[in-house]
Amino acid sequence: MTSLDRRTLLRAGLATGAGLAGGGLFGSAGANAAPAWRPSDRPVLTHGVQSGDVTAESALVWTRADRPGQLIVEVSRRPDLRGARLLRGPVVDPSTDFTGRVWLRGLPSGERLHYRVSVEDLDYGVRSEPLVGSFVTAPAPHDRRDVRFVWTGDIAGQGWGISPDFGGMAIFRSMRALRPDFFLCSGDTVYADGPLSEAVTLPDGRVWRNLVTPEKSKVAETLTEYRGQFAYNLLDEHLRALAAEVPQINQWDDHEVRNNWYPGQILTDARYTEKRVDVLAARARQAFHEWLPVAAGGPLYRRLSYGPLLDVFVLDMRTYKDPNDGNTYADPERGLLGREQREWLIGELTRSRATWKVIANDLPLGLVVPDGPAAQEGVAQGDPGAPAGRELEFAEVLGAAHRAGVTGIVFLTADVHYTAAHHYDPARAAIGDFTPFWEFVSGPAHAGGFGPNTLDGTFGPQAVFTHAPPRANTSPAEGFQHFGEVAIDGESGDLTVHLRDRDGVSLWTTTLPAPGR
Repeated sequence: MTSLDRRTLLRAGLATGAGLAGGGLFGSAGANAAPAWRPSDRPVLTHGVQSGDVTAESALVWTRADRPGQLIVEVSRRPDLRGARLLRGPVVDPSTDFTGRVWLRGLPSGERLHYRVSVEDLDYGVRSEPLVGSFVTAPAPHDRRDVRFVWTGDIAGQGWGISPDFGGMAIFRSMRALRPDFFLCSGDTVYADGPLSEAVTLPDGRVWRNLVTPEKSKVAETLTEYRGQFAYNLLDEHLRALAAEVPQINQWDDHEVRNNWYPGQILTDARYTEKRVDVLAARARQAFHEWLPVAAGGPLYRRLSYGPLLDVFVLDMRTYKDPNDGNTYADPERGLLGREQREWLIGELTRSRATWKVIANDLPLGLVVPDGPAAQEGVAQGDPGAPAGRELEFAEVLGAAHRAGVTGIVFLTADVHYTAAHHYDPARAAIGDFTPFWEFVSGPAHAGGFGPNTLDGTFGPQAVFTHAPPRANTSPAEGFQHFGEVAIDGESGDLTVHLRDRDGVSLWTTTLPAPGR
């Protein structure tokens, strides 16, 4: 359907709806009279602007309007947008909850670019007040410049929502202050299964007062309720400010749908009237693509390159997941990644010539994450012996990379609601067919603090640093909120990691020399 056809149909539908609402086909103004324009007919952008999946020559820009209209984006090297290039994007309408995205292509590499977004009304041609944002494109393939990014996960969970009395989700202000090139959200972008109450009394007697919306008052089941999870997070001023200046890389995990879900699961949770997880996951995935700057139409696993120093491999450890059980089997068709994604990862790692290969895994590699008394949620299954179950997948990946001479692998994750640094070495492992590597854990961004979890010795992990709360589900008011920062030096290629708290204070740091130095 062309834009003109779609616009005509939308106008017709809106006109029909207005006529019916006005008491029938023959209103007092006459059937053919054009309605008068009113200032309230000007569209409004409701939830800020975002950018995502930026490359050396492209970026995805997002916004949402309060009504149908055509999305318009202007982009320029200049903050004042003089001489901006104008692109007319799609018509936003109820089918996407009035959200819209535009791919900007042919961009200069390694530069901060500025954009202005508006939506044009379909009937009167008037535009919304514009919103502005910016992003940094990735360096060109041979451009050895510094790269800096931040990562975390687990946003607004365990009953802890936006509390203006406690400064909102201030961790995003600390992340923004570092002026990173991008923000990697390592899953649990929302908590669709975590209803909010208006007030929660803290252990010291203070009261945490949540901002609450209807969609956050129950577990999400309908498409509208899943959309409302993402809309809620963007009510926070700190997250909106970060999103307007820092491009995102988003991956999903479980709480975008519900805790510890897997394909084919049938729920017994009495809070749900829809028991089929596959139905819930389809609605959640639609909302995820509508409300985040993530490309639709393909798999969620992908590779993003940042010049010669960094490739980011974003995994999807949920869509292809097998059932949560004891996680001990020899079936190569089972696992978290699935055969296609596993072969993709091995091939991409082998072909990569980047100094550092960051694998964004939304479930930790060596931490035991139980799902009830007998089942396992994550990779590790608690037996420090030879790989079994889901560990077989990662033994295959690590072994293939080792045999191909791949160096510079670093895993980044969230999920467990504390921060840690784990070093993996075959000298301590049950197998020896891999190259030593690090895994860094961060989070939560604005949720309950937990941990630490038990380490599984299969791949020889050592907990070099851990910062976890003294009890389960500590509130954001009590600290133990975390994000990580990665800085790669353009000259030396060395990679420095900081594990930071909510205020941006570095709790622990290390510098990894570039492979071969």
